[in-house]
Amino acid sequence: MNPTRLCSRRHFLHANGFGLGSLALAWLLRRDGLLAAPMKPHVDGPLRFDLLPKPPHFAPKAKAMISLFMMGGPSQMDLFDPKPMLTKYDGQVFPGEIKYDNLAQASAKVFGSPWTFTPRGECGMELSELLPKLGEVADDITLIRSMHSGVNNHAQALYAINNGRILRGRPALGSWLTYGLGSETQELPAYMVLAHPAGLPTFDAEHYTNGWLPALYQGTLIRPTEPRILNLDPPAALAGQPQARQLELLKSFNESHLATHPGELDLQARIASYELAAKMQTAAKEALDISNEPGSIKKLYGIDDPKTRDYATRCLIARRLIERGVRFVQVLNSGQSWDHHGSLISALPKNCIAVDQPSAALLTDLKQRGLLDTTVVHWGGEMGRLPVLQNDVGRDKCGRDHNTYGFSQWVAGGGFKRGHVHGETDEWGQHAVKDVVHHYDWHATLLQCFGLDHTRLTYTRNGLNASLTDGQDARVVQEILA
Repeated sequence: MNPTRLCSRRHFLHANGFGLGSLALAWLLRRDGLLAAPMKPHVDGPLRFDLLPKPPHFAPKAKAMISLFMMGGPSQMDLFDPKPMLTKYDGQVFPGEIKYDNLAQASAKVFGSPWTFTPRGECGMELSELLPKLGEVADDITLIRSMHSGVNNHAQALYAINNGRILRGRPALGSWLTYGLGSETQELPAYMVLAHPAGLPTFDAEHYTNGWLPALYQGTLIRPTEPRILNLDPPAALAGQPQARQLELLKSFNESHLATHPGELDLQARIASYELAAKMQTAAKEALDISNEPGSIKKLYGIDDPKTRDYATRCLIARRLIERGVRFVQVLNSGQSWDHHGSLISALPKNCIAVDQPSAALLTDLKQRGLLDTTVVHWGGEMGRLPVLQNDVGRDKCGRDHNTYGFSQWVAGGGFKRGHVHGETDEWGQHAVKDVVHHYDWHATLLQCFGLDHTRLTYTRNGLNASLTDGQDARVVQEILA
């Protein structure tokens, strides 16, 4: 055969690619479900993200959450979990095994709590004398005494309790909630973080990172002093109609630019942030201003007392924010101020004085406004403490080392039981031994209150569906739900 009469590959593809045969083949493949899906831009997740309200998977109990996060690890056996064995064997050698985080200052001596516990409320919940105001609202909370994450370092424990795994870079809880549900306000950020005047906690932005979720779901940090948000006021020459016309023009430019870059999530987030900033000029200033709150409310929170004023102000602002449709508010302390490796006898009471009245007042205020039923209030840190003393150089100097194998936190409102104690640690307060709540169980249960199935709230990245609890045998702890 004459090779010049053979059809070249290029000629064959050209002839058949534009012929009726290729159209027929495509029709047959589509009919039989064998045709590949059309190509889309390479984007993880949906092509468009916003903060508009989204329907939950099922009817929710909660609409908003306030997280009072105590970075450092509050001592459960001195605040929430009384252990007579510690008092009985105070100063003696601990009979079991201890996993220390700080070997240099380690001791095997039992450290009995210096404070007494008494039953509080009609429920009879035993609480430390260091938390007198919390005792007044004991009938409104669920106290979980069996928390467990099992990683004794602050960073990994923080990641576990805040983003579901011990690895950094994953979305925080507030980001998951705003991603799954959006926001009930379009004039304020859906996720807001109230910082301490002395600075952010250790691992600062890791507390409110969006991780690999779109940047739109990152927490917005609010300054601890006035002005709490900078540059909200426009220049005098732009105030009113000039600024409105300018913003309309910018909006048209942004929409045109976005249309030419479909699926660019960072661009979407920037545009959404700029649009939100304009709306915040009025809404944020009003929401963050407590000057018009009644004197009785300010006194309830403790704003009239220098020892409680800062935390009281931030708790009151948190209530005002969720009242205006913000989905998630986190109130942070500075550094690792609950990390009492030493001087626990003087440091722990000081911390409790600062937060006890404002935290309890927040529950009272929400309840009297009819908001507690739909608002989850959480109080706790990333870990607890050990039953033995640390830094054995005198009772006034000693403290407790880390413990993530059994610690306490409390939660109220939003579908949780009231006046309820869940779980137990062993007789030393070291290990959770009954009705254990792992950090991923806590997350699954919390999402349940918001009407979200933790197995269905997912985000596609690198071809896989990731979730807050993925890869872990999480269960919804029905025993603490109302």
